[in-house]
Amino acid sequence: MKVVIPAAGLGTRFLPATKSMPKEMLPVMGRPVIQYVVEEAVASGADDIIIVTGRGKRALEDHFDHNPELGAFNSQPALQSLEALSEKATIHFVRQRSALGLAHAVLCAEQHVGREAFGVLLGDSIYECDPPVLSQLRMAVDRWAPRGSAVALELVPEDRVHHYGIVGGQALGPGALRVERLVEKPKAEDAPSRYALTGAYWLSPRIFDCIRSTPAGRRNEVELTDALQKLADQEPVIGVVIDGRRYDTGTPLLWFETNLRFGLRDPEYRAALERVVAERGSAPTSSTERSK
Repeated sequence: MKVVIPAAGLGTRFLPATKSMPKEMLPVMGRPVIQYVVEEAVASGADDIIIVTGRGKRALEDHFDHNPELGAFNSQPALQSLEALSEKATIHFVRQRSALGLAHAVLCAEQHVGREAFGVLLGDSIYECDPPVLSQLRMAVDRWAPRGSAVALELVPEDRVHHYGIVGGQALGPGALRVERLVEKPKAEDAPSRYALTGAYWLSPRIFDCIRSTPAGRRNEVELTDALQKLADQEPVIGVVIDGRRYDTGTPLLWFETNLRFGLRDPEYRAALERVVAERGSAPTSSTERSK
C-alpha cells in the first residue's frame, strides 16, 4: 500500500524557526510531527511511503536514516522505536521544485504511485484513530464506492468554516456521505455544510488527471479541493466523518496546544504542567506594570 505525505510547505507561520528547519520536524513531546504521520501511515498498512519535500527539507530524510554516530544512544527506546518504524516501510523522497501548492505536491508523486489507489496524509496533522484513519477511508470505499475515492471529514463550528475546504452531499449512512460539492474556504453563508476536509485522503489515480486539468488560482496554486471537485464529477467520492481525533499543528497556537494536550496525559509531565496551568492567574507582574 502506497501513501503520499506532502511536506514541502514553507512553514511561514513559524518563522524564524522554520528558516532553517522544516515545520514537520517541530517536536510534539520529543517526536517530530512527521514521525507521527509516518506511524499513522504504517498503522494503516502502508509499506511504501513517498514524502514530497522542498528546498531546505533535508532534515526529514536524515530523521529516517540510520545514524551510526548515535551508537552509544541506540539502546534508548525512542531511537529503537524510530529504527523499527523505518524498517516497516520503504520511505522515498521527491522534491517539489516550486511552491505550487498541495495539489501540485500530490502530482509530484504520480510517477512513483502509478495507476493504483493510494493514501495521502498531510505532514502537519496527527491522527489518533482506531482503526487508523486511512483504514477507515478504505473501508468506506469498499462499502460504497469500489474503485472510487474517500476523504476524511470533521464537523467544525460555523465560525471556523472559512478556514477549511468544505463538502456537501447526500447522506449514505451514519457519518458517511456521497460528496457532490467541494468549496475551498467559503464564507459561512455560502458553505454547503459544516463538514470540513481534515487532510486525509484515499484517492484513485484519476486524481492526477484532475489536478492537471484544474486551473491555478491565487498565488498560481492549484487547490486540491478544486481537483477533488473534478474527481467527484467523474467517480464516487465518499466523505467519512472520522472515528477518532485529529491534532492540527499547522499554526504556532495549534502546535503549542497539541504539545500541552499530549503533555497533560503523560504521567511524567502531567503534575508539573497542571501546576503551571494553575498558576496562570497568579503570574508575577511585569516591570512595566510595577512601575505604574
